[in-house]
Amino acid sequence: MSIPVIILLSVNTLLLIVLLTRELMHQKDPERLERLVREEISNNRIESTKSLGAFSGQLLKLTEMNEGKLERIRDIVETRLRDLQEDNSRKLEKMRETVDEKLHSTLEKRLGESFQIVSERLEKVHAGLGEMQNLASGVGDLKKVLSNVKTRGTLGEVQLETILEQILTSEQYAKNIPTKRGSRDPVEFAIKLPGPDGQGLFIPIDAKFPTQDYERLQDAQEEGNKDLIEQAARALEVRFKTEAKSIKDKYIDPPQTTDFAILFVPMEGLYAEVLRRPGLFNHLRQEFDVVVTGPTNISAYLSSLQMGFRTLAVQKRASEVWQLLGAVRNEFVKFGDILDKTQTRLKQASEEIESAARKSRTIERKLKDVQELPASPALGRQTPASSTGSAGKPDFLEDRSEDVPRQPVDDDTLVA
Repeated sequence: MSIPVIILLSVNTLLLIVLLTRELMHQKDPERLERLVREEISNNRIESTKSLGAFSGQLLKLTEMNEGKLERIRDIVETRLRDLQEDNSRKLEKMRETVDEKLHSTLEKRLGESFQIVSERLEKVHAGLGEMQNLASGVGDLKKVLSNVKTRGTLGEVQLETILEQILTSEQYAKNIPTKRGSRDPVEFAIKLPGPDGQGLFIPIDAKFPTQDYERLQDAQEEGNKDLIEQAARALEVRFKTEAKSIKDKYIDPPQTTDFAILFVPMEGLYAEVLRRPGLFNHLRQEFDVVVTGPTNISAYLSSLQMGFRTLAVQKRASEVWQLLGAVRNEFVKFGDILDKTQTRLKQASEEIESAARKSRTIERKLKDVQELPASPALGRQTPASSTGSAGKPDFLEDRSEDVPRQPVDDDTLVA
């Protein structure tokens, strides 16, 4: 029974008491009136007790029903919260796995490409260093030549060709070519030198072996005749001057050739006789631009030229090596930039994961605040009105509890 019914009974009891009091004032039998009043009050008390009992039962049922609904809502909220946490955990784990996989694959690919390029550059640098080691071995060969290790071979042109083949490559010298413009006289050998305009120039080399003059000088020396020795020596000197003049006229033509030529003698003794004659070697060099060489010093001379050729080649290769080193340096700079970008992306991914974790914790805190529902709208509207109803009764005597619509509880609304 609701509160308006209790109020109605109380009002009825008060009205009866007032009416009975008025009757007692007009009637002369007070005992009867008093008995009636007591009976009426007793009946009203019994009805009030019954009404209070019924109201207590309804209130207890309503309380139990509300507790059951709250318990179900609490279970639903906890279940939804637990599902939301598990779903967020799964999504965060998938995000972490995706980010780790992409970063790992990208970093591994970039590092592999960079190290492959660096390895190729280092292999080329190693090849250049191998050529430098070959150059060092050539310096050792030059030392052997300078330490008077004689080069064996034949006499004259064959011996000269053998020496050239041993020291120079086939591209560094030519055989039987005219070195003077308009001349048909070919020189036996000509060493090719790189020229300032890129066309190149030649060093003429002609082998001479005045056998008869040298044999006469040897015979005079064996006899010990000074006059014959001096005569043979002068004849040999004249022969060398004649050959030098011939070489100058036939083969020297700057800038097609160098301003000197080489006269090769195949025997060290013959070369020693040239040096023994006072001023002959310098005279041939200054007057006819001809340098006399023997087997030993021409080998040293050719080795020096070969060293020059190798120096030019090394300079060319050195520029290429420097270019390779510059390219390697650029690749290392790019590699450092890749590492910096990778570090930045890793930092950004970490910050995004931390932001997602903070948002998850914020949602969790908001969901934990949902502990109970607001008060029932039906209970909040059960207040007596001062107007009269359609049946002529006062509004506070009418039971309007059934007129209040009950709004259904939406679980999604509660979670939101």
